[in-house]
Amino acid sequence: MADRLNALTVSLDRDIREDDAEVIINAIKAIRGVNGVTGNIVDPDSFVAQLRANSLVKEKLFALMDDLNKI
Repeated sequence: MADRLNALTVSLDRDIREDDAEVIINAIKAIRGVNGVTGNIVDPDSFVAQLRANSLVKEKLFALMDDLNKI
């Protein structure tokens, strides 16, 4: 038997203004089975998390490049 889902999470590729997101929100609301849609306001915690993720990716990329240069 397949698992059942009670929610889906949508992530945007960049921060957008609330009024610009209204079209996307309305499109998601128009999908059958959608009970509601809310937006998440950008806060300092999300900004810090994004910076840390970017830093981690850069560190791993530089380490990979360093390893490739040793070959």
